[in-house]
Amino acid sequence: MKAILKSVTLTILFSSYVYATDEYTGKEKAETCLGCHAIEGYNNTYPTYKVPKLGGQHADYIVSALKAYQKGDRKHETMHANASGLSDEDIQDIAKYFESIQ
Repeated sequence: MKAILKSVTLTILFSSYVYATDEYTGKEKAETCLGCHAIEGYNNTYPTYKVPKLGGQHADYIVSALKAYQKGDRKHETMHANASGLSDEDIQDIAKYFESIQ
C-alpha cells in the first residue's frame, strides 16, 4: 500500500511540474490569438469594437471566457470558431501563456 501511495504522490508532483512548464507550449497554441489580441489598439471591423489585449490577464478569466465561447454562452462567431477546436489542456496552456506575458 505504501508503494502505491508513494507512486501516486510522485505522479501528482511530476504532473504539477510538467503542467507548470505548459505556459511555454501555450505560446505555440496561442499564435492564432496573438494575431488580434497582441496588437495594441486593434479594432474589429464588424461589429466595431476594440479587441482586448490579453497579456497579463488572469488565467482563470481566459479559461472561463474560452469555455463560454465554446458553449455559445458568449456570442462572437470568430471566437466561437477558434475556441471550439481547443481541448481543456489547450485552453489551460493558452491561459497560462497570456497570464505570463505583458
